[in-house]
Amino acid sequence: MRNKRQLISIVDDDEPVREAVKGLMRSMGFPTVAFASGADFLQSPVVVRTGCLIADVNMPGMSGFDLHGHLSAQGHAVPTVLITAYPAESARTFALASGVIAYLTKPFVEADLSEAVRIALARRR
Repeated sequence: MRNKRQLISIVDDDEPVREAVKGLMRSMGFPTVAFASGADFLQSPVVVRTGCLIADVNMPGMSGFDLHGHLSAQGHAVPTVLITAYPAESARTFALASGVIAYLTKPFVEADLSEAVRIALARRR
């Protein structure tokens, strides 16, 4: 049985991407929940059980960067993987310097996302 802290939370305003990532994580055997916005995720009871957060960088209201920063400021050091359709080297550098586990470009290679989640969960333990 998996540890409850290994819950994977996905935050992406793009429903097809959100559902695809959710399906991939479930196919890997992880309990997974998905949210359309950072605010929805933050209002949910799963924040404290999340072992890895996969969040889109560019979302209305609260970006993936903002969500990661908010969690860190609130004492919830959730290992985070950021995904983006609009990559920028400066954003990647900022993300990694801020403690983000990985900064992946959509469409990403499934193996790259799997490896990032594995690293995130190892850090969460």
